[in-house]
Amino acid sequence: MRAGVLSDDGVIEFLNDKFINVWVSNVELERTPRKKAYMAVRRKDLPNAFDRSHPFAKPIMEGWTEHSPVDCLVISPEFDVMGKLQLNDFFDDCYRSGISDEEGYLTFLNDSLDAKFPGFGENTSDPMLTGANIVLDREHHEAEVLHILRAPRHGEQDYNVITIDATTYKNGGTLNIDIRMGSAISGGSFDLFDSDTELPTEGIPTGAVASVWDIPSGQSGTIQYQFDKGMVFKLGATGTWFSGKGNINAFHANISIEEH
Repeated sequence: MRAGVLSDDGVIEFLNDKFINVWVSNVELERTPRKKAYMAVRRKDLPNAFDRSHPFAKPIMEGWTEHSPVDCLVISPEFDVMGKLQLNDFFDDCYRSGISDEEGYLTFLNDSLDAKFPGFGENTSDPMLTGANIVLDREHHEAEVLHILRAPRHGEQDYNVITIDATTYKNGGTLNIDIRMGSAISGGSFDLFDSDTELPTEGIPTGAVASVWDIPSGQSGTIQYQFDKGMVFKLGATGTWFSGKGNINAFHANISIEEH
């Protein structure tokens, strides 16, 4: 990159004019099991290493491509991934298309700014605030979710929805959700709904079966709910009403079920 597209004055001028340019090491983000084991030791000596619970880490980890040593990501101010480019394939694609690397890279950047979501293939409706889906059963009764939430206006709800499939627990159980907020500005509020409930967009979520509200930045909270038969839940995660509209934070949720 440095000897190619990033040595072009036009590309550099465009990047400096339209973007805030940063880079993050794959080692710091523990991209592979080997890097995760390495960082577990390294963090003891480097307490200021990159915080994987920071909201900026989430779109990076969701945007990268498996087995790719270098990815170029365009991330919006709201931390949505607008475009992703796997550099191992980029140069071959430019050659096959008969265009220069500089032209191909500028096209990628412009398509990202125009919300065409380059790199997503046919799935062009995937900004990163799209929740997650987990399935729990007797063999895999616990899961971890690292995601982000955004603060709405006061009195409104802006849920990032985590779907929890517990249908294999025919006789029910106890759903435990341990939540830890990241270190950014927004606090978090979490509401648990059954799958048939339409999630509200404003007001107090009276249809929730369990909730924990106003977890401050850097703090933890817990939801515990007993259910009598297998079912699907929706966990709505949103910023608190007092966090300032648009502010974002990450959250880590450990979700488990104890069978009755």
